[in-house]
Amino acid sequence: MNLERIKTVGIGAAYNGGRVLRSFLGKIKAPDHKGDIDLVTEADLGSEKAIIESIHKVFPDHAILAEESGMSGENQGSRWIIDPLDGTTNYTHQLGLFGVSIAFEMEGRIAVGIVLNPVSGELFTAVQGQGAQLNGRPIHVTETRRVLESLLVTGFPYNFSEIFQEVMMRFSNCQRASQGVRRLGSASLDLCFLACGRFDGFWEQNLKPWDTAAGYLIAREAGAHITDFSNRAFSIHGNEILATNGWIHEDMLRLLKEDA
Repeated sequence: MNLERIKTVGIGAAYNGGRVLRSFLGKIKAPDHKGDIDLVTEADLGSEKAIIESIHKVFPDHAILAEESGMSGENQGSRWIIDPLDGTTNYTHQLGLFGVSIAFEMEGRIAVGIVLNPVSGELFTAVQGQGAQLNGRPIHVTETRRVLESLLVTGFPYNFSEIFQEVMMRFSNCQRASQGVRRLGSASLDLCFLACGRFDGFWEQNLKPWDTAAGYLIAREAGAHITDFSNRAFSIHGNEILATNGWIHEDMLRLLKEDA
């Protein structure tokens, strides 16, 4: 498989999705709901359609796992994992912290990751074994060695009210131990901002594969250490993610324990 071709097609698809998002920005009608909180907009659906059409023009037999339309295609050995709008709530409030996230999975391994912020124009990319880039320039995680000197980022799951004490315990532990904790509302951008050195650590739970697949590879290729909260190997199908610059990972694991 020519991963450079995959990357090129994926970038084109991301820009096509991004153009749809920009065209709807500030014009969204009252959104439908997939649940009490999870918003679906015309922009979500339009972006996803544009992305999938872009990919299938070149790779008609590849499988797709997309947030809105779910799983399609039989060639599971070559699968694209797509979030057409990561940061929907930010988007509906015209806050420019949202992204298009596209990953390519080959035989069960994430091989290409692409995250585009259509507002800032920042394009984060990675190919397995080739490092990570921001707008074509190499990026790396920080060398910060103490949580006390670290800026962290997290997200709150949609079922936040059901696990309030657990989430707030972790937030409180990390807030008190660090320079500060931010909550941006887009897991893919959180991972990319870790990758380029804007944050030193990121944690969240109850995410979906399309939330993390592309950002995971970008962060890992930039030198991040990524596990679950118990220091087990991270899986995009798992329930937890802890990503750090590596130097503060053990301390972050301790802070995320309920009895910390």
